[in-house]
Amino acid sequence: MKKLTQTLVVAALATASAATFAARPSSLVYTGAGTDESGAEYSSYSVKCTDGQRHPLTAWDNRRKWCVGEASQEECHRKQIKAAKKACKAG
Repeated sequence: MKKLTQTLVVAALATASAATFAARPSSLVYTGAGTDESGAEYSSYSVKCTDGQRHPLTAWDNRRKWCVGEASQEECHRKQIKAAKKACKAG
């Protein structure tokens, strides 16, 4: 009985830790600059995640505001790492 309980606990912890560390940002690459329809300038970046996928980020206001998506100001964060983590988690 004790062995079965230990096995179940280990399996549950392994599943929980796999979900926690599923996709994290591993690199960020500058891909270009642009201007939106209102004339605001932004920089485009591509974040590579540990699951192998790439997701776009845009930086606005001289890299003071980081947003998930291409030329988007909908899901934004003040810190680059927070936006990159959100992009990897959503992807």
